[in-house]
Amino acid sequence: MSPYEILDDRFASLIIGHARLEHLWSGARWSEGPVYVPSARHLIWSDIPNDRLLRFNEDNGEVSVFEAKVGFHNGHALDHQGRLIACEHGRRCISRLDHDGRWRVLADRIDGKRFNSPNDVVVKTDGSIWFTDPTYGIDSAYEGFHAASETGGSHVYRLDPATGAVRAVATDRIQPNGLAFSTDEKILYVSETGATHLKGTAPAIHAYGLTDDGSSLRPMGQLLACTSGLIDGFCLDWRGNIWTSSADAVLCHSPDGLLIGRIPVPELVGNLCFGGPALNRLYIAAQTSLYAIYLNTHAAGFAWG
Repeated sequence: MSPYEILDDRFASLIIGHARLEHLWSGARWSEGPVYVPSARHLIWSDIPNDRLLRFNEDNGEVSVFEAKVGFHNGHALDHQGRLIACEHGRRCISRLDHDGRWRVLADRIDGKRFNSPNDVVVKTDGSIWFTDPTYGIDSAYEGFHAASETGGSHVYRLDPATGAVRAVATDRIQPNGLAFSTDEKILYVSETGATHLKGTAPAIHAYGLTDDGSSLRPMGQLLACTSGLIDGFCLDWRGNIWTSSADAVLCHSPDGLLIGRIPVPELVGNLCFGGPALNRLYIAAQTSLYAIYLNTHAAGFAWG
């Protein structure tokens, strides 16, 4: 039985016919925020309700607790010095794991008001940090601490780590969730999961064009809609194809937003990222488990041959 559903011939060129979806580990309550660390050849991801970070060692396949009682981390990214950038629900902040082993808060409020619960994060090539701030971490005590929103909305923000300045760059979303830049960094993609709070909100990814100075956004409209559940996290390969989470599969969309293929997963998919020495292994954080599959494509930033 094929692990793929090919909906367009373009998807056939992105897969390896005999590669199978691998179940690597189970034991989480809700898996999120995977990030691959090339220097260590391991994957870090969040088990949010259990308030811990887990680590998958690529060399021996072992999974261990990287750190516990971390403040209900969600999304992660690496900066250009290889430091881990985290979205914390507990402290309602963006933090960084410095080379001395200490977590440092980079930003926890805007205009004197605390963030809701930073959810996902990406680092641009200029070093700026972009993140979403829905209310999931303050909606209950399951993934953080129950609290009221101080900002009065859920927005997308840009953080300048050099100055600490934070600015809202998109304020037109209900519950912005995952985000990623296009390969040329001219477009920021943001997933909308507002259906959890406002009935009728379409589960979709919206595109925002960057202004000439690369620090502001202009709405470009909806790029694609989710066919099953919600799109939480997602990532892009070097060709600009968009690989997204959903209720029952990893979905692959062409750069123009067309759904071209599916990789069924037996659990609700939370987030995903590319990893491995050639960045051609797709790691999938799905509810209680970690999965992976090798693909015939790879993340941007790695050249084959």
